[in-house]
Amino acid sequence: MAFAPKIITCLLVLTTIYMATPVESNIQCGTVTSVLAQCVSYLTNNGPLPSGCCVGVQSLNRLAQTTPDRQQVCECLKIAGKEIKGLNTDLVASLPTTCGVSIAYPISFSTNCDNISTDV
Repeated sequence: MAFAPKIITCLLVLTTIYMATPVESNIQCGTVTSVLAQCVSYLTNNGPLPSGCCVGVQSLNRLAQTTPDRQQVCECLKIAGKEIKGLNTDLVASLPTTCGVSIAYPISFSTNCDNISTDV
């Protein structure tokens, strides 16, 4: 009978360690940029909205199902956006809606990616 409390204590410790360990994203910035590459001409006012752009937006939304994944996508978008000259920030902000994707946070350089979660 003295064995049971030790097992319970061990399980509690392991659970605490597991819960405290940050979950990492499985999405890489290279994936984000390649999925959305077809959107660049549209987002810089240099062309119409290619159908492949919305396919990419929808695909990326399906990939980012966890809080760490959504935060990673947000950070990647901010990094990539700074590299692209002439971005129309209004078009960038409205792209999810234009492509039929609903997200609960704004697409903007001022978005705090740490505040993004799947709980919203």
